[in-house]
Amino acid sequence: MATTLEPVALPKVRHTECFIDGKWVPAASGKTFATMNPATEEEIAQVAEGDAADIDRAVKAARKAFENSAWSRIDARDRGRLIYRLADLIEEEIDELAALEALDNGKPVRDARAADLPLVVDCLRYYAGFADKIQGATIPVRGNYFTYTRKEPVGVVGQIIPWNFPMLMVAWKWGPALAAGCTIVMKPAEQTPLTCLRMAQLAKEAGFPDGVINVVPGFGPTAGAALVKHPGVDKIAFTGEHRTAQIIMRDASESLKRLTFELGGKSPNVILADADLDAAAAGTHFGLFFNQGQCCCAGSRVFVDERVHDEFVARLKKLAATRKLGNPLDRSTEQGPQVDQAQFDKIMKYIQLGQNEGANCLTGGKRFGDRGYFVEPTVFENVTDDMSIARDEIFGPVMSVLKFKEWEELIQRANNTMFGLAAAVWTRDVGRAHEFARRVRAGTIWVNCYDVFDAAAPFGGFKMSGQGRELGEEGMKPYTESKTVTIQL
Repeated sequence: MATTLEPVALPKVRHTECFIDGKWVPAASGKTFATMNPATEEEIAQVAEGDAADIDRAVKAARKAFENSAWSRIDARDRGRLIYRLADLIEEEIDELAALEALDNGKPVRDARAADLPLVVDCLRYYAGFADKIQGATIPVRGNYFTYTRKEPVGVVGQIIPWNFPMLMVAWKWGPALAAGCTIVMKPAEQTPLTCLRMAQLAKEAGFPDGVINVVPGFGPTAGAALVKHPGVDKIAFTGEHRTAQIIMRDASESLKRLTFELGGKSPNVILADADLDAAAAGTHFGLFFNQGQCCCAGSRVFVDERVHDEFVARLKKLAATRKLGNPLDRSTEQGPQVDQAQFDKIMKYIQLGQNEGANCLTGGKRFGDRGYFVEPTVFENVTDDMSIARDEIFGPVMSVLKFKEWEELIQRANNTMFGLAAAVWTRDVGRAHEFARRVRAGTIWVNCYDVFDAAAPFGGFKMSGQGRELGEEGMKPYTESKTVTIQL
């Protein structure tokens, strides 16, 4: 007999204030804002609405911790132990954190538990092990001199994260910054602040000194802009939309802050005629619909060789039509709601644009249910490169299928986008796979797989998909400065 899994119980909301200098404090203005349950459109809690005054307090606490506290003198190996301890505490609380993420974000709890949280723990442990392996070099120079380099932390870093993977983005940002010896002021997305705030408390319990990690919830034009413009911040790390990154670049220009951006994408996912079509269909389905399509690297442009087009599209239609939508706290749910009303409205607008511009909606295309921000898994065929659904990042469960005939045509069309975050190809021809990897301008290339991540593998984009890399050794570099020391002998 099949086992029926009971829905996960509603998690307790423990923290809703700003976390500054190791203390929970209300916003200086006393203002709060509602964080909403996207599955029910009901309020979960009121959260402190930080602004410039709170950012200033947090930056001063971070600067003091960086320059004058035990953090600036702690041994690198001991920094690693603290990061390990934070990972352990997250792992101990993994079920409650997964439920809290599902409640605030709308993602299925089974995805948060099986994907997001294990990656969070793994990322923190990876960088914990990196803390005592940040090394300079000795350099032979002309003359009677001894020259060496030191790798030092960049200083106080401002980190602004999105709402699609709240906890994972915390780990991607905190891990390398803490390993390098930086201190942090983070602004979580206003849609999903709850798990970031909980992780701040776990960091305190892990033993991080006061002021090393600070979290100020709030809105981009107030808290976010104040963080970018603050003269006490040495670096900004931002994950989000490219237009926001352009604003950050302008605002940061006066102080010449170091900047790293992980931005959007319109990733090509290519099906060659020799591919294993069952595996390719399953991987293509996952590569678009995972996390409700709210992935910056989602394979939203599916290029299919015309020789296998009809056969392949039939597989895609069947998978999308049978995907289970529902309560994200139900452990059998495969797809939850979009994160908020604005995102829901944007997606529905693009679905209408696709139909108006002549694409054929094979399945989906409508709201699911009458409560919550649910969108049916949607597959369009007969899509052309000039259509809005093929050009713009929709950030939702909308797949565009495009035919191709010739290899050279395919490469040109795959690169015909302002983005360059990821791409994938499905083929049995290893030569074609390597050529695709060489010629497609994207930061990550997957071959016969999609959305495979590891803390050791760098991630980031070409063109308008960002600058710099996160994860791996590459992800450490933006958090350090290189200092040259020369001594006359």
